[in-house]
Amino acid sequence: MNLFTRTPNIDHARIEAAIAAAERLTSGEIRVVLSHRAAPEPIAAAQHEFTRLGMDRTAARNGVLIFLAPRSRTFAIIGDTGIHTHCGAEFWREVAAAMEAAFRRDDFTSGLILGIERAGALLATHFPRSPDDRNELPNRVEVV
Repeated sequence: MNLFTRTPNIDHARIEAAIAAAERLTSGEIRVVLSHRAAPEPIAAAQHEFTRLGMDRTAARNGVLIFLAPRSRTFAIIGDTGIHTHCGAEFWREVAAAMEAAFRRDDFTSGLILGIERAGALLATHFPRSPDDRNELPNRVEVV
């Protein structure tokens, strides 16, 4: 059985709407991956998913992936080289800390939306949307 169909507090529609809203202001790409499995090494799992989803092939290398494995209560947020050079590791630690507070309350949707909004704001600052921008990657929540 899909873990996430039994978890009513993960609202895919709200998460996907937050991604779409954030991406209206930036050429950056944001994806969310929810894992059925425990992920004792969430950064390695996130890096695997980042590559599998083709996020390392965006034109400006400005993709951001939020990976969440509720079963093991682990997550990671990673950015491609284009965005990481503008913010550094401290930014990701701050975003992760804010998201973790919501996750500890089992409010996964709010935690994910917070991360999406903060990543989107950073992307909009450094990679504003251009008139000819196209959505390079889908906004849907990926469940693995």
